Amino acid sequence: MGLKSNLVLALAALLAVLLFFGTVWLWPRLAGRDWRAVAGRVLLLAATQLTLFATVGLAANRSFEFYASWADLFGQEQDMGVVEEHDTGAANRSLKVLGTQPVAGVAGGSIRTVGGQIQRIEVTGAKSGIRTPAYVYLPPEYFEEPRRTFPTAVVITGYPGTAENLLNGLRYPATVHEQARRGKMQPMILVMLRPTVAPPRDTECVDVPHGPQTETFFAKDLPDAVAGHYRTGTEPGAWGVIGNSTGGYCALKIALKHPDRFAAGAGLSADYRAPLDDATGDLFQGDERVRRESDLMWLLDHRPPPKVALLATSSKEGEGNYADTLRFLDKGRAPTRMFSIVLDSGGHNFNTWRREIPPAMVWLGARLSVK
Repeated sequence: MGLKSNLVLALAALLAVLLFFGTVWLWPRLAGRDWRAVAGRVLLLAATQLTLFATVGLAANRSFEFYASWADLFGQEQDMGVVEEHDTGAANRSLKVLGTQPVAGVAGGSIRTVGGQIQRIEVTGAKSGIRTPAYVYLPPEYFEEPRRTFPTAVVITGYPGTAENLLNGLRYPATVHEQARRGKMQPMILVMLRPTVAPPRDTECVDVPHGPQTETFFAKDLPDAVAGHYRTGTEPGAWGVIGNSTGGYCALKIALKHPDRFAAGAGLSADYRAPLDDATGDLFQGDERVRRESDLMWLLDHRPPPKVALLATSSKEGEGNYADTLRFLDKGRAPTRMFSIVLDSGGHNFNTWRREIPPAMVWLGARLSVK
Protein backbone atom coordinates (compact mmCIF):
# COMPACT_ATOMS: atom_id res chain seq x y z
CA MET A 1 0.00 0.00 0.00
CA GLY A 2 1.54 3.25 -1.15
CA LEU A 3 2.01 6.27 1.07
CA LYS A 4 -0.48 8.31 -0.98
CA SER A 5 -3.08 5.56 -1.49
CA ASN A 6 -6.72 6.05 -0.52
CA LEU A 7 -6.65 2.76 1.41
CA VAL A 8 -3.83 3.88 3.73
CA LEU A 9 -5.61 7.16 4.47
CA ALA A 10 -8.94 5.39 5.07
CA LEU A 11 -7.37 2.82 7.42
CA ALA A 12 -5.62 5.55 9.43
CA ALA A 13 -8.85 7.53 9.75
CA LEU A 14 -10.81 4.40 10.74
CA LEU A 15 -8.24 3.47 13.37
CA ALA A 16 -8.34 7.00 14.80
CA VAL A 17 -12.15 6.86 15.07
CA LEU A 18 -12.10 3.42 16.70
CA LEU A 19 -9.48 4.48 19.22
CA PHE A 20 -11.46 7.61 20.08
CA PHE A 21 -14.66 5.67 20.83
CA GLY A 22 -12.63 2.94 22.51
CA THR A 23 -11.09 5.52 24.83
CA VAL A 24 -14.54 6.90 25.73
CA TRP A 25 -15.84 3.38 26.35
CA LEU A 26 -12.91 2.19 28.46
CA TRP A 27 -12.28 5.41 30.41
CA PRO A 28 -14.52 4.50 33.39
CA ARG A 29 -12.68 1.19 33.78
CA LEU A 30 -9.35 3.03 33.87
CA ALA A 31 -10.42 5.63 36.41
CA GLY A 32 -8.36 4.15 39.25
CA ARG A 33 -5.12 5.58 40.64
CA ASP A 34 -2.98 2.46 40.50
CA TRP A 35 -0.19 2.27 37.95
CA ARG A 36 -2.09 -0.04 35.61
CA ALA A 37 -5.02 2.38 35.28
CA VAL A 38 -2.73 5.36 34.77
CA ALA A 39 -0.66 3.49 32.19
CA GLY A 40 -3.82 2.43 30.37
CA ARG A 41 -5.08 6.00 30.12
CA VAL A 42 -1.71 7.23 28.89
CA LEU A 43 -1.50 4.51 26.26
CA LEU A 44 -5.03 5.12 24.99
CA LEU A 45 -4.54 8.88 24.76
CA ALA A 46 -1.16 8.49 23.08
CA ALA A 47 -2.47 5.97 20.56
CA THR A 48 -5.48 8.16 19.73
CA GLN A 49 -3.31 11.25 19.26
CA LEU A 50 -0.78 9.33 17.17
CA THR A 51 -3.39 7.97 14.77
CA LEU A 52 -5.07 11.37 14.54
CA PHE A 53 -1.81 13.10 13.63
CA ALA A 54 -0.98 10.30 11.19
CA THR A 55 -4.34 10.79 9.46
CA VAL A 56 -3.85 14.54 9.19
CA GLY A 57 -0.27 14.03 7.96
CA LEU A 58 -1.32 11.53 5.31
CA ALA A 59 -4.10 13.84 4.12
CA ALA A 60 -1.69 16.80 3.94
CA ASN A 61 0.84 14.71 2.02
CA ARG A 62 -1.82 13.73 -0.51
CA SER A 63 -2.65 17.41 -1.04
CA PHE A 64 0.88 18.84 -1.09
CA GLU A 65 2.86 15.71 -2.12
CA PHE A 66 5.81 16.29 0.20
CA TYR A 67 6.84 12.63 -0.06
CA ALA A 68 6.23 10.24 -2.95
CA SER A 69 6.67 6.91 -1.12
CA TRP A 70 7.42 5.27 2.22
CA ALA A 71 11.09 5.10 1.23
CA ASP A 72 11.07 8.82 0.49
CA LEU A 73 9.42 9.55 3.86
CA PHE A 74 11.96 7.55 5.86
CA GLY A 75 14.99 8.82 3.93
CA GLN A 76 15.78 5.46 2.36
CA GLU A 77 16.39 6.90 -1.12
CA GLN A 78 20.17 6.79 -1.42
CA ASP A 79 20.65 6.78 -5.21
CA MET A 80 23.53 9.20 -5.80
CA GLY A 81 23.06 9.42 -9.56
CA VAL A 82 25.54 6.94 -11.03
CA VAL A 83 26.07 7.39 -14.76
CA GLU A 84 25.22 4.33 -16.86
CA GLU A 85 25.95 4.01 -20.57
CA HIS A 86 23.50 2.06 -22.71
CA ASP A 87 24.57 0.88 -26.14
CA THR A 88 21.31 1.70 -27.91
CA GLY A 89 22.75 3.55 -30.85
CA ALA A 90 20.70 6.62 -29.93
CA ALA A 91 22.21 10.00 -30.66
CA ASN A 92 21.30 11.41 -27.25
CA ARG A 93 22.13 9.08 -24.36
CA SER A 94 21.71 11.81 -21.75
CA LEU A 95 17.91 11.60 -21.84
CA LYS A 96 15.53 8.66 -21.88
CA VAL A 97 11.74 8.85 -22.19
CA LEU A 98 10.16 6.44 -19.71
CA GLY A 99 6.49 7.07 -20.33
CA THR A 100 3.77 9.53 -21.35
CA GLN A 101 0.56 10.84 -19.82
CA PRO A 102 -2.13 13.44 -20.60
CA VAL A 103 -2.26 16.86 -18.97
CA ALA A 104 -4.44 16.74 -15.85
CA GLY A 105 -7.11 19.42 -15.66
CA VAL A 106 -7.35 19.98 -19.43
CA ALA A 107 -10.52 18.90 -21.22
CA GLY A 108 -9.63 16.37 -23.87
CA GLY A 109 -6.14 16.13 -22.45
CA SER A 110 -5.88 12.48 -23.42
CA ILE A 111 -5.39 13.72 -26.99
CA ARG A 112 -1.97 15.30 -27.28
CA THR A 113 -3.05 17.79 -29.94
CA VAL A 114 -5.72 19.14 -27.57
CA GLY A 115 -4.02 19.41 -24.21
CA GLY A 116 -0.44 18.59 -25.05
CA GLN A 117 1.48 15.74 -23.48
CA ILE A 118 3.58 15.09 -20.41
CA GLN A 119 6.57 12.79 -20.79
CA ARG A 120 8.32 11.16 -17.87
CA ILE A 121 12.06 11.18 -18.50
CA GLU A 122 15.38 10.34 -16.92
CA VAL A 123 18.28 12.74 -17.39
CA THR A 124 21.96 11.88 -16.99
CA GLY A 125 24.33 14.81 -16.67
CA ALA A 126 27.32 14.56 -19.00
CA LYS A 127 29.42 16.90 -16.85
CA SER A 128 28.01 16.37 -13.35
CA GLY A 129 27.37 12.62 -13.53
CA ILE A 130 23.99 13.20 -11.82
CA ARG A 131 21.05 11.08 -12.93
CA THR A 132 17.54 12.06 -11.96
CA PRO A 133 13.91 11.70 -13.11
CA ALA A 134 11.93 14.65 -14.45
CA TYR A 135 8.80 15.49 -16.42
CA VAL A 136 8.56 17.35 -19.73
CA TYR A 137 5.40 19.13 -20.83
CA LEU A 138 4.98 19.47 -24.60
CA PRO A 139 2.26 21.89 -25.74
CA PRO A 140 -0.21 20.79 -28.42
CA GLU A 141 1.53 23.05 -30.92
CA TYR A 142 4.63 20.85 -30.56
CA PHE A 143 2.75 18.09 -32.40
CA GLU A 144 0.78 20.35 -34.74
CA GLU A 145 3.85 22.21 -36.04
CA PRO A 146 6.66 19.65 -36.39
CA ARG A 147 9.27 22.13 -37.63
CA ARG A 148 8.71 24.77 -34.97
CA THR A 149 11.11 25.29 -32.06
CA PHE A 150 9.85 26.40 -28.67
CA PRO A 151 11.04 28.44 -25.69
CA THR A 152 11.67 26.29 -22.63
CA ALA A 153 11.32 26.81 -18.89
CA VAL A 154 12.96 24.69 -16.20
CA VAL A 155 10.56 24.40 -13.24
CA ILE A 156 11.95 23.41 -9.84
CA THR A 157 9.88 22.52 -6.79
CA GLY A 158 10.84 23.03 -3.16
CA TYR A 159 12.66 20.73 -0.77
CA PRO A 160 11.72 17.98 0.03
CA GLY A 161 8.94 18.11 -2.54
CA THR A 162 8.42 15.81 -5.48
CA ALA A 163 8.24 16.61 -9.18
CA GLU A 164 4.61 15.45 -9.11
CA ASN A 165 3.86 18.58 -7.05
CA LEU A 166 4.47 20.65 -10.17
CA LEU A 167 2.02 18.64 -12.25
CA ASN A 168 -0.81 18.18 -9.77
CA GLY A 169 -0.59 20.45 -6.72
CA LEU A 170 0.79 23.49 -8.56
CA ARG A 171 -0.64 22.61 -11.99
CA TYR A 172 2.08 24.17 -14.13
CA PRO A 173 1.18 22.32 -17.39
CA ALA A 174 -2.54 23.09 -17.10
CA THR A 175 -1.79 26.72 -16.23
CA VAL A 176 0.57 27.22 -19.17
CA HIS A 177 -1.87 25.52 -21.53
CA GLU A 178 -4.74 27.73 -20.36
CA GLN A 179 -2.75 30.97 -20.55
CA ALA A 180 -1.57 30.08 -24.07
CA ARG A 181 -5.11 29.17 -25.10
CA ARG A 182 -6.27 32.60 -23.95
CA GLY A 183 -3.51 34.27 -25.95
CA LYS A 184 -1.77 35.66 -22.86
CA MET A 185 1.50 33.83 -23.52
CA GLN A 186 3.23 31.82 -26.19
CA PRO A 187 3.31 28.00 -26.02
CA MET A 188 6.41 26.67 -24.30
CA ILE A 189 8.07 23.46 -23.19
CA LEU A 190 8.35 22.84 -19.44
CA VAL A 191 11.02 20.68 -17.80
CA MET A 192 9.84 19.90 -14.27
CA LEU A 193 11.84 18.33 -11.46
CA ARG A 194 12.77 18.62 -7.80
CA PRO A 195 16.03 20.14 -6.55
CA THR A 196 16.92 16.95 -4.68
CA VAL A 197 18.95 15.34 -7.45
CA ALA A 198 21.25 13.63 -4.91
CA PRO A 199 18.66 12.26 -2.45
CA PRO A 200 18.15 12.59 0.42
CA ARG A 201 20.52 15.54 0.58
CA ASP A 202 19.36 19.11 0.04
CA THR A 203 22.18 20.51 -2.09
CA GLU A 204 20.54 23.92 -2.73
CA CYS A 205 21.74 23.80 -6.37
CA VAL A 206 25.34 24.23 -5.21
CA ASP A 207 28.39 22.65 -6.84
CA VAL A 208 29.49 21.03 -3.58
CA PRO A 209 33.31 20.74 -3.42
CA HIS A 210 34.10 17.01 -3.71
CA GLY A 211 30.36 16.36 -3.80
CA PRO A 212 27.29 16.58 -6.08
CA GLN A 213 27.76 19.16 -8.83
CA THR A 214 24.16 20.31 -8.70
CA GLU A 215 24.54 23.78 -10.18
CA THR A 216 26.39 22.31 -13.15
CA PHE A 217 23.58 19.81 -13.64
CA PHE A 218 20.81 22.44 -13.68
CA ALA A 219 22.69 25.14 -15.56
CA LYS A 220 24.47 23.02 -18.19
CA ASP A 221 23.65 19.30 -18.25
CA LEU A 222 19.88 19.60 -18.10
CA PRO A 223 19.51 22.19 -20.91
CA ASP A 224 22.00 20.30 -23.08
CA ALA A 225 20.17 16.99 -22.62
CA VAL A 226 16.74 18.49 -23.26
CA ALA A 227 17.90 20.49 -26.29
CA GLY A 228 19.44 17.33 -27.72
CA HIS A 229 16.10 15.50 -27.62
CA TYR A 230 13.36 18.11 -28.08
CA ARG A 231 12.86 21.06 -30.43
CA THR A 232 13.95 23.76 -28.02
CA GLY A 233 15.77 26.95 -28.82
CA THR A 234 19.47 26.84 -27.94
CA GLU A 235 20.14 30.59 -27.71
CA PRO A 236 20.08 32.28 -24.26
CA GLY A 237 16.83 34.08 -24.99
CA ALA A 238 14.98 30.79 -25.40
CA TRP A 239 15.42 29.50 -21.84
CA GLY A 240 14.00 30.53 -18.48
CA VAL A 241 13.82 29.01 -15.01
CA ILE A 242 11.22 29.25 -12.23
CA GLY A 243 10.74 27.61 -8.86
CA ASN A 244 9.15 27.87 -5.43
CA SER A 245 10.88 27.96 -2.03
CA THR A 246 14.21 26.12 -2.42
CA GLY A 247 13.44 25.84 -6.13
CA GLY A 248 12.91 29.60 -6.22
CA TYR A 249 16.36 30.21 -4.76
CA CYS A 250 17.80 27.81 -7.33
CA ALA A 251 15.97 29.57 -10.17
CA LEU A 252 17.22 33.03 -9.23
CA LYS A 253 20.77 31.84 -8.68
CA ILE A 254 20.96 29.88 -11.93
CA ALA A 255 19.59 32.78 -13.98
CA LEU A 256 21.87 35.27 -12.21
CA LYS A 257 25.01 33.19 -12.67
CA HIS A 258 24.30 31.75 -16.12
CA PRO A 259 22.85 34.48 -18.36
CA ASP A 260 24.60 32.77 -21.28
CA ARG A 261 21.87 30.11 -21.11
CA PHE A 262 18.92 31.66 -19.22
CA ALA A 263 17.24 34.94 -20.12
CA ALA A 264 15.00 35.08 -17.05
CA GLY A 265 14.49 33.53 -13.65
CA ALA A 266 11.56 33.66 -11.21
CA GLY A 267 11.75 32.80 -7.50
CA LEU A 268 8.45 32.26 -5.70
CA SER A 269 8.90 32.66 -1.91
CA ALA A 270 12.63 32.23 -2.38
CA ASP A 271 15.46 32.55 0.08
CA TYR A 272 18.48 34.49 -1.11
CA ARG A 273 21.30 32.42 0.33
CA ALA A 274 21.92 28.72 0.82
CA PRO A 275 21.35 27.54 4.40
CA LEU A 276 23.51 25.08 6.33
CA ASP A 277 21.52 22.55 8.33
CA ASP A 278 21.07 18.82 8.85
CA ALA A 279 19.49 18.41 5.41
CA THR A 280 22.24 20.24 3.52
CA GLY A 281 25.32 19.18 5.43
CA ASP A 282 28.47 21.21 4.79
CA LEU A 283 27.79 22.56 1.32
CA PHE A 284 30.91 24.69 1.07
CA GLN A 285 33.63 22.45 2.56
CA GLY A 286 35.61 25.52 3.61
CA ASP A 287 35.61 26.96 0.07
CA GLU A 288 35.01 30.70 0.55
CA ARG A 289 34.31 31.29 -3.15
CA VAL A 290 31.51 28.72 -3.20
CA ARG A 291 30.04 30.20 0.01
CA ARG A 292 30.05 33.76 -1.37
CA GLU A 293 28.57 32.76 -4.72
CA SER A 294 25.74 30.95 -2.95
CA ASP A 295 24.59 34.31 -1.54
CA LEU A 296 22.50 36.18 -4.12
CA MET A 297 22.86 39.48 -2.30
CA TRP A 298 26.65 39.14 -2.49
CA LEU A 299 26.49 38.34 -6.20
CA LEU A 300 24.46 41.47 -6.91
CA ASP A 301 26.87 43.59 -4.87
CA HIS A 302 30.17 42.18 -6.15
CA ARG A 303 29.69 40.78 -9.65
CA PRO A 304 29.04 42.74 -12.88
CA PRO A 305 25.28 42.88 -13.41
CA PRO A 306 24.24 40.31 -16.03
CA LYS A 307 21.75 40.93 -18.80
CA VAL A 308 18.91 38.91 -17.29
CA ALA A 309 15.39 39.49 -15.96
CA LEU A 310 14.59 38.40 -12.40
CA LEU A 311 11.19 38.08 -10.72
CA ALA A 312 10.88 37.70 -6.93
CA THR A 313 7.61 37.12 -5.07
CA SER A 314 6.55 37.53 -1.45
CA SER A 315 3.66 38.58 0.80
CA LYS A 316 3.41 41.47 3.21
CA GLU A 317 1.86 39.11 5.75
CA GLY A 318 2.62 35.40 5.97
CA GLU A 319 6.01 35.15 4.28
CA GLY A 320 9.30 35.34 6.17
CA ASN A 321 11.25 36.61 3.17
CA TYR A 322 9.40 39.92 2.65
CA ALA A 323 12.14 42.22 3.97
CA ASP A 324 14.88 40.27 2.16
CA THR A 325 12.86 40.37 -1.06
CA LEU A 326 12.71 44.18 -0.92
CA ARG A 327 16.48 44.30 -0.32
CA PHE A 328 17.08 41.92 -3.22
CA LEU A 329 14.96 43.99 -5.60
CA ASP A 330 16.74 47.20 -4.58
CA LYS A 331 20.13 45.75 -5.51
CA GLY A 332 19.36 45.40 -9.21
CA ARG A 333 21.53 47.38 -11.62
CA ALA A 334 21.18 47.68 -15.40
CA PRO A 335 21.29 45.67 -17.57
CA THR A 336 19.72 43.37 -14.93
CA ARG A 337 15.97 43.99 -14.75
CA MET A 338 14.01 43.38 -11.55
CA PHE A 339 10.31 42.49 -11.26
CA SER A 340 8.12 41.50 -8.32
CA ILE A 341 4.78 40.05 -7.26
CA VAL A 342 3.90 41.09 -3.69
CA LEU A 343 0.63 39.82 -2.23
CA ASP A 344 -1.06 41.51 0.71
CA SER A 345 -1.16 38.18 2.54
CA GLY A 346 -0.23 34.60 1.83
CA GLY A 347 1.79 31.93 3.57
CA HIS A 348 4.57 29.65 2.39
CA ASN A 349 2.20 27.16 0.76
CA PHE A 350 0.62 25.87 -2.43
CA ASN A 351 -2.38 28.19 -2.24
CA THR A 352 -0.10 31.23 -2.33
CA TRP A 353 1.99 29.87 -5.19
CA ARG A 354 -1.09 28.98 -7.23
CA ARG A 355 -2.01 32.70 -7.07
CA GLU A 356 1.44 33.68 -8.32
CA ILE A 357 2.12 31.05 -10.98
CA PRO A 358 -0.24 32.31 -13.74
CA PRO A 359 1.12 35.90 -13.81
CA ALA A 360 4.68 34.60 -13.27
CA MET A 361 4.42 32.27 -16.26
CA VAL A 362 2.93 35.02 -18.44
CA TRP A 363 5.86 37.23 -17.38
CA LEU A 364 8.37 34.47 -18.09
CA GLY A 365 6.88 33.72 -21.48
CA ALA A 366 7.17 37.38 -22.48
CA ARG A 367 10.91 37.31 -21.71
CA LEU A 368 11.69 34.27 -23.91
CA SER A 369 11.98 33.99 -27.67
CA VAL A 370 13.33 31.59 -30.30
CA LYS A 371 14.82 32.42 -33.66
